[in-house]
Amino acid sequence: MIEVRVPDEQEGTKAVVRSWLKQVGDTVAENDPLVELETDKVTQEVPAPAAGVLREILLDTDAEAVPGDLLGKIDPDASARPERSTKHEVEGRQTPLPEKRASTSLSTNGAENRLSPSVRRACLQNDIDPTQIEGTGRNGRVTREDVDRVVASGGQKAPPPRAFSAQDIPHDRMRSKIAENMARAVADQPHVTAVFEADFSAIAAHKAALAAKGRKLSYTAYIVKAAAGAMDAAPAINGRWESDRIAISPTIDIGVGTALGEKGLIVPVVKDAGSLSLEQVADKLDDLTRRARDGKLSGGDVSGGSFTISNHGVSGSLLAAPIILHQGQAAILGVGKLEKRVVVREIGGLDAMLIRPMAYVTLTIDHRVVDGHQTNAWLTRFVELLENWPAA
Repeated sequence: MIEVRVPDEQEGTKAVVRSWLKQVGDTVAENDPLVELETDKVTQEVPAPAAGVLREILLDTDAEAVPGDLLGKIDPDASARPERSTKHEVEGRQTPLPEKRASTSLSTNGAENRLSPSVRRACLQNDIDPTQIEGTGRNGRVTREDVDRVVASGGQKAPPPRAFSAQDIPHDRMRSKIAENMARAVADQPHVTAVFEADFSAIAAHKAALAAKGRKLSYTAYIVKAAAGAMDAAPAINGRWESDRIAISPTIDIGVGTALGEKGLIVPVVKDAGSLSLEQVADKLDDLTRRARDGKLSGGDVSGGSFTISNHGVSGSLLAAPIILHQGQAAILGVGKLEKRVVVREIGGLDAMLIRPMAYVTLTIDHRVVDGHQTNAWLTRFVELLENWPAA
């Protein structure tokens, strides 16, 4: 039997089994999409490692899956025939399930009729009938939390969840994880924000010159490149807090917040941005953004960032102080809406009022890692790079 396992490239990120694309008894070809895994950041398909027949599903829908976990087994020599597995792994051994529990319907409101191994095991251990539980999971599925609530209440039927109105939006895994990360970040990291403003005239001129030559770049590409260049002014901005030291990342790996509409936010990472040219940064951003919106990012695309940029101005806000979502980072840059404003500049020894494309930029820092003078040194260098961008 060929084992199907959770990929290692998730780098420890917790995942759940979202759905099986094949059922026990189905014929599969090598590299056929077999099962979807969902983390707080991405949904990825696990392909079949070999051709054959899917014989066992060991982690069912909604089960938690960590790298290396056994998802199922493929018989490479068998021909397709209807056959259902009657065994699931329970704490490292194969344990037959009682026949009357093996295919229990969950409810009468259209809920899916499969229980995850964790829920199935908890129901058996506590002699609970899952048909008497109103599930709060996706499509009314009974979750382990639902079973635990029944056990805590003495085995009685769990109270039904609060009814949703037509306007309510149920939490999906991404939204729940964003909320969890935000709360943890605010609790664990003392945030301080500094505000500068930047004149984008030089960037706009360079961008227009390239566009005239047929090469269109986004403002975000310039921002990423300038952020990488500013790290020399305050290296700890590219570091993180450890219990015994401030650890400085050897490479500048910049995450860029990417909105997914109603689905939330994801942060793909431009790896080693300090070693890339402006055009290479732009190409990386285009690829990551496209795959983010198509739901095709891998775990490696959203992990390993040492610094984050929130270009919130693209949606209209002038000023914001984003929260540091990742514990392995010391700072996050916020860039507000680019708009024409009147500024005062000295020309020939005299003050003059000019109209320039301006934006507010903020740096929110973990005050355990850096102080105000480092924050301001970084922002000063960042603004200098933007305002003195060489002509194309």
